[in-house]
Amino acid sequence: MRSISFGQATVEATASAMRGDEAVIVTGEDIGWGGNFGQFKGLLEEFGPERVVDMPISEALILGSAVGAAVTGLRPVASLSFVEFTMGAMDEIINQAAKFRYMFGGQVSVPMVIRASDGVLRSSGAQHSESFEAFFSHMPGLKVVAPSNPADAKGLLRSAIDDDDPVIYLENKKITFRRGPVAEEDYWTPLGKASVARTGGDISLITYSVMTQHALEAAKILSEEHEIDAEVIDLRSLVPLDMATVLDSVAKTRRVVVCHEAWTFGGFGAEISSQINECLFGELDAPVLRVGAKSSPIPFSPPLERAVVPEVSEVVQAALKTLSRHPG
Repeated sequence: MRSISFGQATVEATASAMRGDEAVIVTGEDIGWGGNFGQFKGLLEEFGPERVVDMPISEALILGSAVGAAVTGLRPVASLSFVEFTMGAMDEIINQAAKFRYMFGGQVSVPMVIRASDGVLRSSGAQHSESFEAFFSHMPGLKVVAPSNPADAKGLLRSAIDDDDPVIYLENKKITFRRGPVAEEDYWTPLGKASVARTGGDISLITYSVMTQHALEAAKILSEEHEIDAEVIDLRSLVPLDMATVLDSVAKTRRVVVCHEAWTFGGFGAEISSQINECLFGELDAPVLRVGAKSSPIPFSPPLERAVVPEVSEVVQAALKTLSRHPG
């Protein structure tokens, strides 16, 4: 088991898929030289320009051609670099890719992956620092995954490429270069199956993507400084969503904090919180709390960015607040 980066893990997954199926192609901007984060490095040299296709700067063109390729037999992996760039192709994503299987009565599928980097990194400003998973999770027909570590990055991408429906694959910029143990062999991590990243009995921290790393660090602080045993559930896949694992954890701990980097208001955490309340309201010892970004464009200023976007300390504070509330 070697230690490689998140980006390297996705290169391995893509290369394995391309070797196993000639229908798998990669398309996007600047991917010929490896992509903004090295997530396509070496693919052009191995598979050539017919299968690793550098595209013009037009998100609508990239995804329009990818949808057409998918419904006619290919399995495109389309890169849009930053998640904000998907806004230039929302018709292709929402009105075409997400709806084709339904509108054609199941006669066609749209086996494509849309890769996009989200989240904050080194003060990239309001147009390159956002998290849009709630947009995509709201649309029937799309699947949404958000891995938190290199091992899941490889396995989830492998499964996403093999899936017959369009998958939004979100890779947080802060963890693209994070290293971790990854098996050399080919493997698939199933979509719709959460991971218990840390077991505990006092409180459940429900999270995904980069916030999983923050939650694990918060759990360590809670244990060492407050003798609180926190369980961390890494959703990995938002659609389909593994609520069974979430509810099992919350039923055990009876207290829960839902954490994500995206804006709190209208964020995916609201869906998790609502389902927990619907299923376990009578068993909770305290209200569900959410940790997320404040309702503001993401500032360029590093101190202001940090004030808007939560990290470890906000998770610790929310956990302590939840545990300070007495049942009844």
